[in-house]
Amino acid sequence: MAKKVAEQLVEMLIDAGVKRIYAVTGDSLNEVNDAVRRSGKIDWVHVRHEEAGAYAAGAEAELEGLACCAGSSGPGHVHLINGLYDAHRSGAPVIAIASTCPSSEFGTDYFQETNTIKLFDDCSCYNVLATTPVQFPRMMQQALQHAYHKKGVSVIGFPGDLAAMEAVESVAATRAFPGTAVMRPSDSDLQQFAELVNESKKTTIFCGIGCRAAHDEVVALAEKIKAPVGYSFRGKMYIQHHNPFEVGMTGLLGLPSAYNAMQECDLLILLGTDFPYANFLPKHCKIIQVDAKPEVIGRRAKVTLGFGGTIKDTIESLLPLLHEKQDDGFLKDQLEFYSKVKKAIQVYVEDPGETDLIHPEYVCSVINKKAADDAIFTVDTGMSCVWGARYLDATGKREMLGSWNHGSMANAMPQAIGAAFARPETQVIALCGDGGLSMMLGDLATIVQYQLPVKLMVFNNRSLGMVKLEMEVAGLPDWQTDMSNTDFAAVAESMGIKGFSAHTPREADTAIEMALAHNGPALVNILTDPNALAMPPKANFDQMKGFATAMTKMMFNGKVNEVVAIIKSNYKHLSEIL
Repeated sequence: MAKKVAEQLVEMLIDAGVKRIYAVTGDSLNEVNDAVRRSGKIDWVHVRHEEAGAYAAGAEAELEGLACCAGSSGPGHVHLINGLYDAHRSGAPVIAIASTCPSSEFGTDYFQETNTIKLFDDCSCYNVLATTPVQFPRMMQQALQHAYHKKGVSVIGFPGDLAAMEAVESVAATRAFPGTAVMRPSDSDLQQFAELVNESKKTTIFCGIGCRAAHDEVVALAEKIKAPVGYSFRGKMYIQHHNPFEVGMTGLLGLPSAYNAMQECDLLILLGTDFPYANFLPKHCKIIQVDAKPEVIGRRAKVTLGFGGTIKDTIESLLPLLHEKQDDGFLKDQLEFYSKVKKAIQVYVEDPGETDLIHPEYVCSVINKKAADDAIFTVDTGMSCVWGARYLDATGKREMLGSWNHGSMANAMPQAIGAAFARPETQVIALCGDGGLSMMLGDLATIVQYQLPVKLMVFNNRSLGMVKLEMEVAGLPDWQTDMSNTDFAAVAESMGIKGFSAHTPREADTAIEMALAHNGPALVNILTDPNALAMPPKANFDQMKGFATAMTKMMFNGKVNEVVAIIKSNYKHLSEIL
């Protein structure tokens, strides 16, 4: 029997190392589904929503290098978009199969017809529509190449009728070539780099996800030039551990210590980061930026020198050109400041809170202590990100996934699905907000169907916490941020997941330990303090003025008790800022 194009697609995915396709089957995808069934070498993961499938594929791609999801005509395409946006902006190599209506119906406003080129153009590095068996294998091979080397999403528009056609042998390669190359600045550029570093008196290093494979090189650089090392949220798990020079994160979720080290230096070295918050970057000092994507250099700050290169290759070539510095006064000052900051943020860990007002900082510190040394964490956008950023520690083996650049709600649970499939022997812990989990609740059924042993820690503060804070610092009384107190443990139990509820700090401690020990999926519904604040490391006057204005408006609107509760929950933190 002649091979179908759908079978050719599946064979090429298998050859590229893809282990599964996350999708909701139906209509134009049925031929692909059947080809997967007959292959026996690749799995079909039946998610309940295509967005969850795209998030899961993005998580697997970040951990393992390549993953695949699919959506059928029309609504299936639209549902993919949010997860694909996230994967693409995170640099996750994902193949997205967008099966379409029959090619003979293109342009007729056919049932569920969408223009895949327009639809996916802004969330992909390769986006094509195959209509003939001759085109398809060459396009598929290019999709793989682009996903690997452009570090993003490749979309293949794939009509249902094409999937059923007889495959044609490609005149070009049908396999992917994912090899890596050495990439560093030229010798003359490295000399300029070294000269600027050698003449600097106070240097700070700031690292992003581009330092993922360069931990030891960054530490060696910091030691030689006596520089404190800050990092972005994405860089945390790869730079914080076993690093005597680290001073924490900066940014909206970060700490004053990293912010201070960057503001007080006369030279800032940005390594592998396209840090988006320009207001946290210094304006007065010289800046050197190195990135494997040279096109991003200089778009956030006034860079003095900019070089294309991977961080590991660049530092290895730079180190022999640097003078070892003897004056470590600046470094010692920043490390001492960091020590005080670390002590200060333990306030809410030492005071765990009250009944139904458990401090989320305490909850996250408990998770940190009880989690495995090689755990994979996924964190929902919002307050869960804040607690993960400040209270989860790197070990050199742990990973953390989130919606880093796209900033979408509801990412943690579906990303945990992808992580659990990718690393079945590894502990996977999702830090979920109640708002985020509510948005994608249906895919708890996917966890049950495949008995994925993910542990869902729900920070149930009965509100959209980050939005609440945003409104308050803008001088607006929070409105329409409250959420009903859903019993997520009962929901989990009704769907076949072991559920726990925690109303007190002691219950939280016990429930977290029991959930992590449970042989299967588990969810802990933790009633946290809705008034817990997460102010940025450098709160400016306008933010504090806005916060005070919001509190005043709430009092005039008769919400005196709410204002008292907010101040009571955060008096120590607010006093430190003021």
